[in-house]
Amino acid sequence: MNSPHFSTKERILGAAEELFARNGFAGASLRELTSTAKVNLAAVNYHFGSKDNLVNEVFRRRLDELSAQRLEALQQVLSRPAHTLEDILAAFIHPALLLSLDKSGGSTFVRVLARAYAEHNERLRKFLSENYGHVLKEFANAFGARLPHLDKEELYWRIDIIAGALTYAMADFGVIKRRASMSEKIHRERAAEHLIRFAAAGLRAE
Repeated sequence: MNSPHFSTKERILGAAEELFARNGFAGASLRELTSTAKVNLAAVNYHFGSKDNLVNEVFRRRLDELSAQRLEALQQVLSRPAHTLEDILAAFIHPALLLSLDKSGGSTFVRVLARAYAEHNERLRKFLSENYGHVLKEFANAFGARLPHLDKEELYWRIDIIAGALTYAMADFGVIKRRASMSEKIHRERAAEHLIRFAAAGLRAE
């Protein structure tokens, strides 16, 4: 059941997500936020305390669930003795692309995520590393076990490039646009297939 307390907080988060996606983190003002969310500044301060905390919560709202889905998918893959490199990549890529299909703001959050990559916000990068870096480490361990020819630095370079390509695919920035006859879901599945194939080749390269 939605209490007024809950709905106000969610309304602020939803408005912040929209504004951050459109204007960036520095460019979105609290004045715009309160106007968009139809709340006063006291409500923002009550729920979040500061703009930095609000930014953190926008990410936490989506990334907590995404991280859990990725780790669960990874454990399912690793429990199968005959799993492949492509299976590990699918556990990393598919949950993220599903997020971009979420009609309750998922596609907007993808643009926020792209902003996080584009903007040199060290505070935000530190928050994301401290709270979600463990997910990357789990996948790096799984990749590393199948790619003994790569040292740790080279492996992380390649994973970082794959994560960037995934964000690009999630945000649908590419030149290949969805055909009118194709559903968004099928279009995303095609994107996942191509990305997994491409990423696997990149990881296996000498």
